[in-house]
Amino acid sequence: MLISIVLGALTLLSVLLLLWQLITALRFPLHRRVSETAFSPGLTVLKPLKGAAEDTAACLQSWMAQNYPGKVQLLFGVADEQDPACEVVRELMRQNPNVDAELIVASDLLGANPKVSTLAHLARRSRHGILCVSDADVRVPEDFLINAVAPLRDAGVDLVNCFYQLANPTTLAMKWEAIAVNADFWSQVLQSNTIRPQDFALGAVMLTRREALANIGGFESLLDYLADDYELGQRIAATGARIELSPVVVECWDKPKKFPEVWQHQLRWARTIRACEPWPYFFSVLSNVTLWALLLMLLGMAGNTSGLGFSDNGFLILTLPQGTDLTIPCKVTVVIGLAAIVLRMVIGSMLAMWLTRKKSYFGLCWLVPVKDLLQVGVWLGAFLGNTVEWGGKKFRIQRGGEIRPLQPPE
Repeated sequence: MLISIVLGALTLLSVLLLLWQLITALRFPLHRRVSETAFSPGLTVLKPLKGAAEDTAACLQSWMAQNYPGKVQLLFGVADEQDPACEVVRELMRQNPNVDAELIVASDLLGANPKVSTLAHLARRSRHGILCVSDADVRVPEDFLINAVAPLRDAGVDLVNCFYQLANPTTLAMKWEAIAVNADFWSQVLQSNTIRPQDFALGAVMLTRREALANIGGFESLLDYLADDYELGQRIAATGARIELSPVVVECWDKPKKFPEVWQHQLRWARTIRACEPWPYFFSVLSNVTLWALLLMLLGMAGNTSGLGFSDNGFLILTLPQGTDLTIPCKVTVVIGLAAIVLRMVIGSMLAMWLTRKKSYFGLCWLVPVKDLLQVGVWLGAFLGNTVEWGGKKFRIQRGGEIRPLQPPE
């Protein structure tokens, strides 16, 4: 009886957290555009690149086709002049001769994080007071820069970032990850911002002032961190400046990935967050509606069973005594659990549709509880190790988020 009460309370708490998440998402002006476009300071876009995928050219072209009244400098950086991205960039530069763009080979590795090393090299070649950092796989609408730069009109704002969607989940594993990002991540960020001002950044696109970056030691101070976006936001917020979210949503395009690749990506993300924010990440499991609702139903039914075991096929089975029926309390736990899971499926689908503006996510509502259960494994994995794979190399994450390369055995 006691355990049913505890699980019932945890299920109720998770549902309340879900509703809170929904309310904060409803209040945010997602996809809203600015009406005043006179503020257009000169800015430099920094694009660290490694390799070329099917969508790389289209993603980079979207930055060259910006409808921005001010001056824009595009700096593309690679660590190796033989990188396939070089030819993609050169072809785009030939197609867009009027765009101020340059390809820079930054072969000198300055720290453990090769992406940040490239950024440090690119920043030294920038000419404008606003720096825009963006991942290679990000595609933006043509009015992105004029909207993203708008919050910097306020002198108290030193960093602008925005939400992103996984735009092409082509495999089932990628659809699981899309639920995690397109439904939950953005709305949970907004939920967190109702507790305290945002003190981290979302790395798909970040805009900051040159002076603000210099005040925290430049990109050089982030060279040994995996979550460089998190650290950048933390350090800028520590100066007393504000971080703002632009309502414009950008798209991240990726090659088709199978389950092991998606699992490793989610695990790397989880271990990084755990290293940076251990206690908030530990308690994040309280918001897992499906986990608590399912446990409530299983243990509620177990109270009426004569046996709890496994079938020959390995499935968990509950055996009711012959001629008996579920008790009223057991029926209540089942109804509560099912209602919580259905509510979770509906709200998860709604959140994904709002971010992506794609109705197809309603048909993927069944994947929402599946994602929740898989996330339990990711959550546990975050505490069962401190190594991650990134860019074909293995790193050890230190407390606080610093990384150390793991040397391969000789």
